[in-house]
Formats: sequence, C-alpha cells, structure tokens
Amino acid sequence: MRIYAKYKIGKDSMSKEGYRIEHDTMGEIPVPTDKYWGAQTQRSFENFKIGTEKMPDEVIRGFAVLKKAAAIANAELGMLDGERSELIVKVCEEILAGNLAGNFPLVVWQTGSGTQSNMNVNEVVANRAKELSGGKTELHPNNHVNCSQSSNDTFPTAMHIAAVEAVNECVIPALDRLQLKISDLSEKYMDIIKTGRTHLQDATPITLGQEISGWSAMLEEDRSMIAEACRHLLHLAIGGTAVGTGLNAHKDFGARTAAIISELTGEEFKSAPNKFQSLTSKSPIAYVHGAFKALAVDLMKIANDVRWLASGPRCGIGEIFIPENEPGSSIMPGKVNPTQCEALTMATAQVMGNDVTIGIGASQGNFQLNVYMPVIIYNFIQSARLLADAMNSFNDNCVAGIRPNEEKIAENLQKSLMLVTALNPHIGYENAAKIAKKAHSDGITLKEAALELELLTEEQFDEFVRPEKMVGPKE
Repeated sequence: MRIYAKYKIGKDSMSKEGYRIEHDTMGEIPVPTDKYWGAQTQRSFENFKIGTEKMPDEVIRGFAVLKKAAAIANAELGMLDGERSELIVKVCEEILAGNLAGNFPLVVWQTGSGTQSNMNVNEVVANRAKELSGGKTELHPNNHVNCSQSSNDTFPTAMHIAAVEAVNECVIPALDRLQLKISDLSEKYMDIIKTGRTHLQDATPITLGQEISGWSAMLEEDRSMIAEACRHLLHLAIGGTAVGTGLNAHKDFGARTAAIISELTGEEFKSAPNKFQSLTSKSPIAYVHGAFKALAVDLMKIANDVRWLASGPRCGIGEIFIPENEPGSSIMPGKVNPTQCEALTMATAQVMGNDVTIGIGASQGNFQLNVYMPVIIYNFIQSARLLADAMNSFNDNCVAGIRPNEEKIAENLQKSLMLVTALNPHIGYENAAKIAKKAHSDGITLKEAALELELLTEEQFDEFVRPEKMVGPKE
C-alpha cells in the first residue's frame, strides 16, 4: 500500500491526502486511510449510490461469528496456519465488541449474492489483522479470511445467524413481556362484566378479563409459531462454497464450522444436509417471517381493540382508560390521542409489507443461487426490530396503564339490546326478537318492551336476564 497523491472519483477531482492505494483484480483504487476496508468495498461504495439503507449490523455480527468459526475450523483441518487463524479470531472479536464500527459502509442495494459485503468483512479483517501483527503477517482477504468459503455460502449463513439472533434476543423477549402484562390484566379484570361486540355491533355479555384473555392467547400462539419456524433457520449453508458442491473446502469444514458457531452462539446450528437447497432456497427465512406477519396481524387487532375501547373521552365507547402521554392536537386544546396504538399499527403495516418483499425475493432462487439475499435479510431484520421495539413501547407506555371505566362499562351493558338473548330458551327466538325491536324502535328498555308486549312478567324478566349468568355456558 502507498499513500495516493491525486485521484479523480466520479465528477469531482480532489486531493487524495488521507487516502491510500488498494488493489484487486480490476486494478488500483484509493481508499481512506482511516478505514480498514479494501478495493472491493471501495468499488461497491462508489458504484451503488442507491438509497440510505445500510447492511444491518446484525448481518455484520453474523459474518464476524462465521469468520471466527471458519478460521478456527480451517486451522483444525490444516487449511490455515495457526498464527493467521488467531489474528482472524482477534479481529472478529473486535467486530463483535463494536470496536470496528464505521468500517462497514455498504448499502443493501448491491449485488444480490451479498458478495460485496462478504468481501467488506474479509478486507476489514485482513487489514486489521495485519496491523495487529505489526505488519509482519500478510493476510489476504480471499486466500486466508475467505479460506474454504464463497460469498454464496457465507452470506446465507450470516443471514441465518443474524435472523436467529433477532428472533431470540429481540422479538421473543419483547413478546413475552407484552403477553405477561396482558395476561395479568386479564386476570385482574376477569369479573368486570361488559357488553360484547361482533360486526362492530352490540353482542351478548363478556367480561373484560375474557376479552383481554383473547389478546393474551393470540400472543401465546404467535410465540409458538415463531419458535417452531425458527428451528428451520438452524441449518447453515456453510461448506457449500460456490454452487453447493463444496469445491475448495475440506470435506469436514461445513460440519466443523457449524459446530463451532453453535459453541459461540449457544444455538444448535447444523451444517445443512443439502447445500444445493441451502444456497438457493430462502424458504426458511420466508417461513419465519410469515410467523412475524402472523404476530403483526394480531398486534394490529389488539391495538385497534384498545383504541376503540378507549375512544372518547365523551363521545366514543370509552370503556377503558389508557395513559395520556402527549398532547394530541396543535389546534384542539386538551385533546389526547392513542399514539402508542397508532405507532404499533404503523409498525405492523410495515412488517406486512416486508413480508411481500421477502416472499418475492425468496422466489428468485435461479438455479444454484438466490440473488435477492440482501433485501431479504434487510427486511427481516427491520421487521424484527420494529416488532420488538413497538411491542416494548406499547407495553410500557400503554398496556401497563390500562384501567377499566367501570361506570361507562355498566352503562353500556344496561343499554345493550343483546341481553335479550337470555330469553331465547324461555320465550323463543322470534318473541325475543320482537322485544329487542320494540325496545330499539320505541327507545325504551328491554324490560319495558317485554311488559308492553305481555310476553313476560317483571319477575320473570329479572330472573331470566342476568348478565352475570351470560358470560359462560350453562352449568
């Protein structure tokens, strides 16, 4: 490497003080001296000025775990000397500690195999490792850091490592916290009887706790689906190299590297039994994200229920109170809005959109390689972050402060025409319907309608229409 004096990049001729020359098979190119990346990273950085979306940090960490494991496996299998292996391991540990942040600048919108991000990591590791050796040990990004590997098996491997981390360290903990809080609310309010609603119309009674228990059960089911789906991410493509045959890798490299990755992460990763499948098929990622979508649709439903039930404060349903966190209007004094519900529903809408992108991307596995991998993992990681952050925010700033408006709940319950359903076994469906219709048309109570129609006595009505007996099956 040598310091470069002058160079022209794009349209701007600029002084290259602070740049050095790196080279690859296409020639020389200036690279900032304060960065560890090399020529291939620089070419990608300059050639793909598309959007602002960077390769997620989770993927870079996934690469660091992989490169560390690969260096150890290669040394054990006689494919790499111990000194270089140890240097690679040290740099990967620096990456995992966040010490080399700022050296991974590439955008998502690059080659669909993720080759340039693989090389970005390889170049950073090689240059930093040489520096750690005091310049005594030469490490080549391809020959040493990428030993026994291809971008075609490393990028999907890093994808799976990153995806499993996102599920187990972000989504599941946030989901568990929210489900636990909602379950607590369900138990707390199990005896508060209120009107049910179907089709946005009055229905038979339910308890507030029963209503909330439905939300809790949804989240339990979603967690189960996500955990089950995540098992399919534990098969890794590493060892397949370019097209799945394992060319230029030791026959035991894939299995040994996967075992070391398991030791490093605490997850039960395995070398995929069929590398041709693991290089080209992204259905495991699509499957897990499908479970994310299932969670998103349930979160959308829960958030909508909460904001409907809290609507008002005087002209809505108003059966629950939620925390008042911020002023709600720049013109209407005193207005407070269900902002946490709105944030959560927007986040879930994004997750549903991401699922479309992932599905399209996963379908593009042409022959031996899928070339939509960067956008697939970007959307997956974004969904995981959004779900986790939105659930935590919704839990802390909304759900934790939900309280029943018992006065409004009782008022709505007594006004509900669907209490008439309790009369079906006693006077029949059609007679009960006559009572409900008369009460509604005349603006009177169900009891008043029943007495005017001479279908029941007052004593019979009071005996049969008891909301507390209508929130479960007959005993």
